[in-house]
Amino acid sequence: MFIKIFLLCCLVSAIGFIKLLYFISYGYGNSISVVGLYLLLSQKDLTIEEIIIGILYIIYGIRLSLFLFIRNRNEKFIEKMKDRNELKKEPKLSYKIIIWLSVALLYACQTSPLAFRIISNKKEKESIILLYIGIIISILGLFIEIVADNQKSSAKNINPKRFVDIGLYKYIRCPNYLGEIIFWTGNLITCINVYNGFFQLFIIILGYIGIVFVMFSGARRIEIHQNKNYGNDKQYKEYIKKTPILIPFVPIYSLEKYFWLRA
Repeated sequence: MFIKIFLLCCLVSAIGFIKLLYFISYGYGNSISVVGLYLLLSQKDLTIEEIIIGILYIIYGIRLSLFLFIRNRNEKFIEKMKDRNELKKEPKLSYKIIIWLSVALLYACQTSPLAFRIISNKKEKESIILLYIGIIISILGLFIEIVADNQKSSAKNINPKRFVDIGLYKYIRCPNYLGEIIFWTGNLITCINVYNGFFQLFIIILGYIGIVFVMFSGARRIEIHQNKNYGNDKQYKEYIKKTPILIPFVPIYSLEKYFWLRA
């Protein structure tokens, strides 16, 4: 089943050949939702919990792709992105193929917990409490991400030249990325005691570590960009001194010096 999911992610994320950024934007959201839909429609005798997880995948992916579509049509955002290197440079085809296969593999690994849960022969012996804890954590992560994205969009519509420090951004500088990490943490928990063998465990952990790395890398990239734009703003300097960048209550205020987080 994993090979089928990987090929499905390859098909959906191929939209990135139109524009490089689509591999990790529309390709990401669409892959997650399509895998969720595929697992719900192609498998028989699903439990109510598996149906809930599949629906969460669909909601997650559609919500992300719709948010990106609306944001990318915003004139202020388009103007802001004109000077970004990502929109100026399109790499060689060979590089695009490497990116394509890499992200498709990541998306397949991220969604593998539900696939492995469906085909597991250990479900009858598992703790149902742990399963529901994972589902609740995923819902919480999705909620945080939705709220954070909406708060940032609203703030930028009011004052596009100012950094965002309202709502969840009062407590953490990248709450949308935190929400994503929480969502996939819950997803990991839903299958942690029903996987079969080392291969499945390796794939599950690979997907989780991969998306956490991407979120930390993204937070670092945002920090560098914001430092460039707001580095001379006294309020911004005070804000970043007291506000953790990604994990609340953990005094990590900068990731810029960690070059290994480049992605």
